[in-house]
Amino acid sequence: QVQLVESGGGLVQAGGSLRLSCATSGGPYTMGWFRQTPGKEREFVAAMSWGGATTYYADSVKGRFTIARDNAKNTVYLQMNSLKPEDTAVYYCAAETFYRLPIPSSREKYNYWGQGTQVTVSS
Repeated sequence: QVQLVESGGGLVQAGGSLRLSCATSGGPYTMGWFRQTPGKEREFVAAMSWGGATTYYADSVKGRFTIARDNAKNTVYLQMNSLKPEDTAVYYCAAETFYRLPIPSSREKYNYWGQGTQVTVSS
């Protein structure tokens, strides 16, 4: 059983920055970040391969968000810059432990999830 614990969410003004962290038990795994707003499906944000060599971003965050990892600390990060009100959501980290290639963007491929952290961007 893999446990994931997110932190770093909060309230920020538009144009500001936040960094989310996701600590995992064990690893390294392929890691993804997803987000969800009420009434909508959970959507893909970013993913990184277990070694960190490959990253993948949703078009809506490309150039603003950066996924990174420190395997010595079993921690994955999501640096979010130039935040917009439409980035407001609950953000979830997820682990994919089958090491699929290419790294998946589909939430169904991720088999462990964190509890989520709220990010609110005010206009």
